[in-house]
Amino acid sequence: MIRFFTYSLSLRLLAIFLLVAGLAVFGVIEGVRWAYRTDDLRALVSGHLALHVDYVRQDIGAPPRLERALAITRRVPVDIHIEGPGLRWSSDPRFPDPARLQFGPSEYFSDRPSALVGPLEGVDFATYDNHNYLRFNEGAYQITVVTPKIATQNARPALLPILLGFALLLIVAAYLAVRWLFHPLEEIRQGAAYVGAGHFEHRIAVRREDELGALADDINAMANNVQQMLDAKRQLLLGVSHELRSPLSRMRLSLELLEDSAAAGSLRQDVGEMRAITETLLQAEQLGTRHAALERRAVSLTDLVDELRADFFADEPRLRTQVSGLDSAQLDRARILLMLKNLVGNALRYSSAVHGPVELTVVGKGALVEFSVRDYGPGIPREQRAHVGEPFFRPDASRARSTGGAGLGLYLARQVARAHGGDLKLLDCDGPGALFVATVPTA
Repeated sequence: MIRFFTYSLSLRLLAIFLLVAGLAVFGVIEGVRWAYRTDDLRALVSGHLALHVDYVRQDIGAPPRLERALAITRRVPVDIHIEGPGLRWSSDPRFPDPARLQFGPSEYFSDRPSALVGPLEGVDFATYDNHNYLRFNEGAYQITVVTPKIATQNARPALLPILLGFALLLIVAAYLAVRWLFHPLEEIRQGAAYVGAGHFEHRIAVRREDELGALADDINAMANNVQQMLDAKRQLLLGVSHELRSPLSRMRLSLELLEDSAAAGSLRQDVGEMRAITETLLQAEQLGTRHAALERRAVSLTDLVDELRADFFADEPRLRTQVSGLDSAQLDRARILLMLKNLVGNALRYSSAVHGPVELTVVGKGALVEFSVRDYGPGIPREQRAHVGEPFFRPDASRARSTGGAGLGLYLARQVARAHGGDLKLLDCDGPGALFVATVPTA
């Protein structure tokens, strides 16, 4: 609950609103009380009430004049009960017996500073059946006044539940208003997360012309700029790779005409590597376009793994494979084989026999196929994991021929997974080594 409160901007704004409202109400009440005490209004009201009680006493008199008491009940919405020597009279025969009422001082008529009215000398108060009673003596007679009249049924609802309900209604209305005000924040957050995941073509819907709408516009502009830069980078790679193909082909043809020698062999190997790099770049960038054409067909996952081993790793005893779940899936066979070849080859390249086996696990479950490649080699430093899958990135900076190529294998594998609608991720694993998981939808 505390975590949700600290996370939710709407709840914190509502809490600030309620705190300010509470302090405002408290300040107004205390200000009225201070002014009430300062201007002697309290004493003035108390004096008037005491004077009215004296008027009633004098008007009724002692011994009481019942016609005067009856005239008071006709002019004022009260009932009167008079009891004394030889007299017991009520303006309403339903007047309760005053002996059954619990008279005492009132919290509203007191000499305490918090009381609204000062004390009334010689007056006791009681409450019974939603009626208020005042009792005072005039000579040997006891006079009890009730308001409203006994015949009046005071059926108005209790004030406190109404106030609490109204306050709760205001709180709910304020919360809904704050939620409506900041509703675009959730859409902006989701859109920013989507753009941050690499979907730079996504645009956030601008629904209001205010600061939040301006924020959505800024994020859309940022995504557009990033997309343009990436498109320019992709076009540069495609252009360079395409332009290199012709001179590399001519160099390769010229080298074939040379006599066999160590220098010629080394040059042929270098040209072969350069040609492989350009072909990989072209294929990866073609997969990275929105209209990457895939030849999806029903592929047996078991046959796919067997073909991978037979074509590329027939003499590799360290490779262990396991297939479970679905028997077949709709995949581009050639490109999935290319992805697995790069993942397994990368794992074998960076781990030796002393590190242990390389494990390829294929699990078909529901609408997904999960390809996992696990090795027990030195692994990838945590600070470099964010760059895994970028073109030309390798954890080691040496780029020695004995330890790998140009750093395009994982990049191409990720492009294959994304072209299928999935992705390739480097996950944490127990112990040394690295765990790459490519999740691919089956349709």
